[in-house]
Amino acid sequence: MSSTAVPTPSRPAGLPRWTAPAGVALLFVAAYLVFRGTGTLPHDKEAPQFLAVTELREWIDDHRNDNPLFLYFLNYIRLFVGSLYALFETVLYGLGWPGITGVMGALAWLAGGWRIALLTVAGVSAFGVLGLWESSVDTLALVAVAVLLSLAIGIPIGVWAGLNARVRRAITPVLDVMQIMPTFAYLAPLALFFHIGAPAGAIATMIYSIPPAIRITALAVSGVSPTAVEASASLGATRRQTLFKVYLPLARPTMALAINQTIMMALSMVVIAALISAPGLGGDIIRGLSRAQVGIMLPAGIAVVIMAVVLDRMMMAVARRDPHARVRRLDLAGAALLAVTGLALIPVLPKLWPESLTINLVAEVNEVVRWAEDNWFTVTAWIKDTTSHLLLNPLESLLTSAPWWLVALAVLVVAWRVSGMRAALTALGCLLAIALLGVWEHTMQTMTTVAVAVLVTLVIGLLLGVAAARSPRYSAFQRPVLDAAQTMPAFVYLLPALALFETTRFTAIFASVIYAVPPVVRLVEDGIKAVPATVVEAALSAGSTSGQLLWKVQLPMARRAILLAANQGIVMTLAMVVVGGLVGAGALGYDVVTGFSQRTDFGMGFVAGVATVLLGVMLDRITQGADRRPSPRKRKLT
Repeated sequence: MSSTAVPTPSRPAGLPRWTAPAGVALLFVAAYLVFRGTGTLPHDKEAPQFLAVTELREWIDDHRNDNPLFLYFLNYIRLFVGSLYALFETVLYGLGWPGITGVMGALAWLAGGWRIALLTVAGVSAFGVLGLWESSVDTLALVAVAVLLSLAIGIPIGVWAGLNARVRRAITPVLDVMQIMPTFAYLAPLALFFHIGAPAGAIATMIYSIPPAIRITALAVSGVSPTAVEASASLGATRRQTLFKVYLPLARPTMALAINQTIMMALSMVVIAALISAPGLGGDIIRGLSRAQVGIMLPAGIAVVIMAVVLDRMMMAVARRDPHARVRRLDLAGAALLAVTGLALIPVLPKLWPESLTINLVAEVNEVVRWAEDNWFTVTAWIKDTTSHLLLNPLESLLTSAPWWLVALAVLVVAWRVSGMRAALTALGCLLAIALLGVWEHTMQTMTTVAVAVLVTLVIGLLLGVAAARSPRYSAFQRPVLDAAQTMPAFVYLLPALALFETTRFTAIFASVIYAVPPVVRLVEDGIKAVPATVVEAALSAGSTSGQLLWKVQLPMARRAILLAANQGIVMTLAMVVVGGLVGAGALGYDVVTGFSQRTDFGMGFVAGVATVLLGVMLDRITQGADRRPSPRKRKLT
């Protein structure tokens, strides 16, 4: 039995493929020229919705101790978290610097051997040398509380999701929203319900760091071999025995990675939580930002990076260890010696780091920054002004002068074309909600900054990712740099940006590019390396040049990885641009910062945080939909 292909409608002969998109683009240009300056939604800081939220906060503050919701629920959560933080703080300060150094070094030795122990001892000692011992202990206590609570909640939910596909599908959208949210968005509602201070900071950090604990645990449990599970069931094991004897032991290495990522996320958020008066190193960084003094920020930033590296190396060593391997006697002896020595020195040495052993770098760092500003001003000013005149100002003028309905229609069409109708309707809903919230103008300004930062991030990420994929030697050189860059908390990237470009919106763009480039580079490199070797060999045997191989084979076949890189670049850039409100980014980031610092503007800051979340959801859904949508060539073939 033969079959004939059904002819599909095709374009009239002679019309190029881009005719329809070009026609639509011309219609939008014509509409913009006709309606320019009409239908705009200027920002009004005295808008009724802002004032209503501010009044709500004042009402909550007045009734915090007589409203049943606070009296019998929220206040108890705050007291529990505060007591847990006080317990960790008391223990750490009781150990003093000799005890903390010895115990941390012993744990590191057991985790990964004497090299990790040496790194840990040096890192913990660096906190004191930098003159930040008390701030570092406060940060360590806050991280311990947040990670403990995150794992206590996240691991059971992750195990449940790993065992039950229906649960996994139900919680995935919630985790998506939690990870899309810029870090600032957590702070306003938490300050509203839990006031400010260490408990609110720990809760904010916990919410931010729970998603990776749940996701990676679910992935680890769902990835356990079905054969091992079936063998356990055939031997008569109960579900509980199978869980504790099969699932968890086999998932242990990946679950160690979940703990590692939870610690890294918590450490990043703890710094930002300083905006709601959380204690620790974040306070020193915020103080340096407010005074525009890199000399105050740099030692605190270095301490955060050192803490991140130490904790990361310890947990990665645990993840790499063979679960069945026994700890060597030499390692046990070394760890015991470190711990006993540190504990024995507690009554002998002062508990706080001696001031005589500290190094004050504030004046020297500020002097170097002033020298850089004086000598590099011509170059940095040219880069900043050129970017502003050629990209930022025209795009911002376009978005803020266009009618809101035209921008919404354009986003709807682009999202429909790129990712399908569902993503398009989600994007339209987010934009309409932003318009109703009264922060349209500032959202368009933030969107401008995000667009420019993402463009630069993708260009740099593609260039470095392609170079790493095609040169193993360059990849080996670049990998440790990317490791260090991904370990650093987001705030650290503001240091070089502030030193080079002072407090401007370009400072936020520069910092966000540095922050977002590493994952983009990794994803592009992995995507190109994943192209089958047989395909590459076939292209080369057909006479393809190196450039043709890249453009015609590797990049098209790595499309999903590149789209995922674009998605991650957008999400990370948006998060960092909002943080950039501290260094002159303006728009939504400035609204959020102002809302925290001034009680009268709390409503505006709260609404700006919600608008930032909506903007992030919109951009994330469009790019995620593009990742799942088949390419135009595949759609034509099917």
